[in-house]
Amino acid sequence: MGPRLSGIHLAYEGTQVLAGIDMDFLEGGINVILGPSGCGKTTLLNLVAGLRRQDQGEREGLEGLGFSYAFQEPRLLPWLTARDNAALALAGLMGRQEARSRVLPLLGAAGLEEAANLRPEALSGGMRQRLSLVRAFAYPAQVLLLDEAFTAVDLRTRIDLMDVFLRLWAAERPTVIAVTHDVEEAAYLADRVFVLSARPAKVVEAFDIRVPRADRSLGSAATMEAEARLYRLVLGA
Repeated sequence: MGPRLSGIHLAYEGTQVLAGIDMDFLEGGINVILGPSGCGKTTLLNLVAGLRRQDQGEREGLEGLGFSYAFQEPRLLPWLTARDNAALALAGLMGRQEARSRVLPLLGAAGLEEAANLRPEALSGGMRQRLSLVRAFAYPAQVLLLDEAFTAVDLRTRIDLMDVFLRLWAAERPTVIAVTHDVEEAAYLADRVFVLSARPAKVVEAFDIRVPRADRSLGSAATMEAEARLYRLVLGA
């Protein structure tokens, strides 16, 4: 059994945010939480990571796990090179040379090997976001949390970022829990998808997307059925 949330309720300053959330996450898979802006998706990620506590309910199978986070903004240190930004999460876990050795193949997989010695100001927005993903994968975590990590860029760059993410994920297969408000992104990435209502958030429906990854592309016939189902749920939620 993978990690799960059971009967999660949470209120903030007297406003109910999460109202009875039940989620069984697919261990070693990509779990996508799809919901409207402001429904509490980031709060839910913080709760999964143990950064917030629920008022009621249980987090199961998550204690003792390592977590890594990738955000919508790259959050890079401007005075460090791309390689050292990627290795920053490993400080205290291993020596500098060992950390650099770990991140170099990840930089290569993200198409950033030639940019390893450049500072963030010399990188494009898409390159900085790819570097943020490399940094998240560099940390030896069992669970990777993505908070709208693909939304702050244009469509072409977003597709490239998602493909980089899938290549990095396939190498070690951590359990991924990602939040988004984008239906096509959910259908493209997810092994299992959870659709949330508006606040106070509850799970409207959860299901697995069984389309082989080799057959998926944004707007493709292969993902059309999943996209249509997700649109119906989101618009009716």
